[in-house]
Amino acid sequence: MGQPVRDYLLTLCVTAAVTYLLTGPVRKFAIATGAMPEIRARDVHREPTPRLGGIAMFFGLCAGLLVADHLQNLNSVFELSNEPRALLSGAALIWIIGVLDDKFEIDALIKLGGQMIAAGVMVMQGLTILWIPVPGVGTVSLTQWQGTLLTVALVVITINAVNFVDGLDGLAAGMVCIAAAAFFLYSYRIWFGYMIEAAAPATLFTAILMGMCLGFLPHNMHPARIFMGDSGSMLIGLVLAAAAISVTGQVDPDALKIFEGSTREATHAALPVFIPLLLPLTIIAIPVADLVLAIVRRTWNGQSPFAADRGHLHHRLLEIGHSHSRAVLIMYFWSALIAFGVVAYSVHSASMWIVMLIVGLSAVGLVLLLLPRFTPRAPRWAEAFVPPRYRRRKVRSQLVPDSLAYEADAAQEEHEERAPVAVGVNGVNGATAVGPRSRFPDRRKAGTRG
Repeated sequence: MGQPVRDYLLTLCVTAAVTYLLTGPVRKFAIATGAMPEIRARDVHREPTPRLGGIAMFFGLCAGLLVADHLQNLNSVFELSNEPRALLSGAALIWIIGVLDDKFEIDALIKLGGQMIAAGVMVMQGLTILWIPVPGVGTVSLTQWQGTLLTVALVVITINAVNFVDGLDGLAAGMVCIAAAAFFLYSYRIWFGYMIEAAAPATLFTAILMGMCLGFLPHNMHPARIFMGDSGSMLIGLVLAAAAISVTGQVDPDALKIFEGSTREATHAALPVFIPLLLPLTIIAIPVADLVLAIVRRTWNGQSPFAADRGHLHHRLLEIGHSHSRAVLIMYFWSALIAFGVVAYSVHSASMWIVMLIVGLSAVGLVLLLLPRFTPRAPRWAEAFVPPRYRRRKVRSQLVPDSLAYEADAAQEEHEERAPVAVGVNGVNGATAVGPRSRFPDRRKAGTRG
């Protein structure tokens, strides 16, 4: 079992290295071609930043698949299954659409159609959901149309969930990397724990996906030097969806032999094992929750579901007082808690300590989430005697009277609130952040924009 782990590690490292080394030249190419759109009303960064980071990520994907094809322990994945070729075909199509959008800002409906076509291309080559395991019932086979519709829906939802969460430096790449790591552990257990060869493609996809994200993150952490754009966010969303489809629709649940015994025992045994299978989107629960809330919020306000706004979860974290880096780390924490918590529960559902640990970590996460609300603020007359984090405003020089300082601050805040923001062409692709949080002088008014 050690040898396949080394092969996966080699594939991951090669993918990460290729992605990392190509991101620098891609950044220069994006600047030369003008792939630096103007700042939009929903953006957090203050200066135009090049996109097209998905170009480096796509070539990292190709390098990972090429290396895996020449490794002895992973070559069987390409010989026994057509899923790697199906993934590459769909990824190439969605990548081209993303590159065009990063440069020319294509219409949202065109991108949606491209996502559906990319999913259809994968379905035509065999990467589709064939059956669904139901605890207490067994395996439910799907017709060709049912499998196709379910596969396309899963691909489109996952792509847009990742796209919607791409709003801060390093957020989307980090969250997808966490999700891929959790999926890798689960699919690896299915493959080598139950000796089910059909789980091998999903294990390979998640290893390559981790490499793509890890190679791009050093360039995308705050302050970001390049954004992945739609060419990157849609690409990693499609790869993650392909892994979920592969492990869900290709692994025969009867081979796990968990439906044996009484109905109650079979149901109890099947439920934790199939949580990541029946609900693969729980691995990216945070992006999916953000997607659902965005659709409900925009529809409730009479807007198009594809209309961009500033009501995403990461925007809310900035509004309540978190710094850029802390907001990203909080999102990482909740993604890891949900993803690895689900996988751990699927392995040891009878262990109560896992449930208690998840509950305890959730309580810690809530405290961290609401920490800015608990920060005490000193009165204005005492601000000069307390650390800066407890002050309501910066202490002015003693040469300036307090009354004039407060009037100047109020005038400055009013000017910043009325200052126009450069708005580019509308689109649904996520925007990442570079600038400090001082762009929002009054957080109570930095909410969703109609």
